[in-house]
Amino acid sequence: MSFLPEPLRISEFRYFWLARLTWTIGSLAMVIVIGWQVYDIARHTMGLKEAAFRLGIIGLVQFVPLFLLTLVTGWTADRLDRRWIARAAVALELGCAAALGWLAWTHATTLFSLYIVAALLGVGRAFAGPALSALAPNLVPRDILPRAIALSSIAWQSGAILGPALGGYLYALAPYAPYLASGILFAIAFVCLLAIGPVPRAGLARGPNPWAQMVEGLKYVRHNRLVLGAISLDLFAVLLGGATAMLPVFARDVLHAGPEGLGHLRAAPALGATLTAAFFSARPLKHDVGVKMLIAVAVFGLATIIFGFSRSMPLSLVCLALLGAADMFSVFVRQSLIQLYTPDAMRGRVGAVSQLFISASNELGEAESGFLGAIIGPVPAVIAGGIGAICVVLLWSWWFPELRLAKSFDAPDLREAQKEEPV
Repeated sequence: MSFLPEPLRISEFRYFWLARLTWTIGSLAMVIVIGWQVYDIARHTMGLKEAAFRLGIIGLVQFVPLFLLTLVTGWTADRLDRRWIARAAVALELGCAAALGWLAWTHATTLFSLYIVAALLGVGRAFAGPALSALAPNLVPRDILPRAIALSSIAWQSGAILGPALGGYLYALAPYAPYLASGILFAIAFVCLLAIGPVPRAGLARGPNPWAQMVEGLKYVRHNRLVLGAISLDLFAVLLGGATAMLPVFARDVLHAGPEGLGHLRAAPALGATLTAAFFSARPLKHDVGVKMLIAVAVFGLATIIFGFSRSMPLSLVCLALLGAADMFSVFVRQSLIQLYTPDAMRGRVGAVSQLFISASNELGEAESGFLGAIIGPVPAVIAGGIGAICVVLLWSWWFPELRLAKSFDAPDLREAQKEEPV
């Protein structure tokens, strides 16, 4: 298998990569259909702004479980077997797919049932995220970890391309079809995770105060200004600039593209992100990582603004692809910083804090976009969000000079840039 990228020559990482790919396809096929069903059901009895508000609730109910469970999920990822945590989370999502598939088959889907399943999906993601992010570095040598991170991102982003398109097309075929497909994909992911054998890692020392151990992840992030600046930049930029929550509105009432068009719109950011991740897997970023990350987030905001003004499907797809590429650039830098410079015994807890920030930007961003769309309209909300993302870049460049000073992923550069304080 010498033709494969170096991380994929390791069998355990191959199983991990395939599990992440199939899980992502299944998860996002479900997410796209849930969003469409919520908006479609609401539009039968409500106006545009009221339906946008109901769409925002989906993001909120997914975020609340993750917010409440962050400390617990990070601690379990450092204390328990990370493989079994991920397996249990995938099994939960498999149950969610079966439940929604049955409701669709019997024509019994309601807004309440969609909200309940969305909350359960939030629970699954809360446990799976820290476990999987902390598991990946255990599967490859440290010197090829940046390439492994890029390949893992390719699995995620490839799934983010295929998942929405699959969900949109299958839903147009039959409402239960995307949930059936997601269930099969979750089963494949579960089998792949079962195939990963025991992996060596540093264990979390047992102590009398688990709560103090849980809080250590928060303390580490708070004192490491480089990591704090990177993940908070993503939090506020995507929180304000996230246009994906409004895609059902744009597909149905702005671009008039239907569920198939929604699949294309949801897949476009992932296409741009996948191409970016593929580039980094072959040519990892080496110089001026902090400044380039700031520029990428500014491009993210600009692409969001243009998308908000667009009434052309091709232009909208280009903007979303550019948006996804810029976001992937930021993700690559942030994940490399976290994975390379966090002790393995703390990776679960720090990963949980990072996931909380990411989920806050994504799910709360969806809620914010939905609620703001209910007040000023979906299109102005997207445009205002893009402007807000650019303002965040300017503020963070000033508040966190460590980001501008981070020249590379080499330890000396990072130690000088982050000015880390003792925890």
